[in-house]
Amino acid sequence: MSEQWSNILNFLAYLGVTLPILIVGIMVFMVTTPYNEYKLIREGASTDDPRKINAAKAAAHDLGGKIIGLSIVLASAVYHSVSLLDLLVWGLVGIVFQIVVFYIFELVTPFKVVSEIPNGNVSVGIFASRLSVATGLLMAALISY
Repeated sequence: MSEQWSNILNFLAYLGVTLPILIVGIMVFMVTTPYNEYKLIREGASTDDPRKINAAKAAAHDLGGKIIGLSIVLASAVYHSVSLLDLLVWGLVGIVFQIVVFYIFELVTPFKVVSEIPNGNVSVGIFASRLSVATGLLMAALISY
């Protein structure tokens, strides 16, 4: 039974590091984009304006993809880390590279993601979401290398 308590304490320690990294990541994602995802989502939920509804959908896809992508990185970091510090480092690396990839995406596309999402271009939000998930998968594999 004491071995179970050790496992539970280890679980709680890793959870205590992982959840704050995820929360910080979400906050950093929101600070580094010129639009406020939560505001767009909130406005789209309380209107009949199709543009605002689509902006909410695009923002939800974009932010959701970033959260899933970072969660994939964090899951790999938890699995492969040798310590809580190792987990923290890889989690922070995941946040930084999700942001870097977003802005590389912004530079290489013929459209501006930062203006298309608030304007309700759901396709761009979905594409950005999938890019974040793909980035998370690649970084997760790199952590295990």
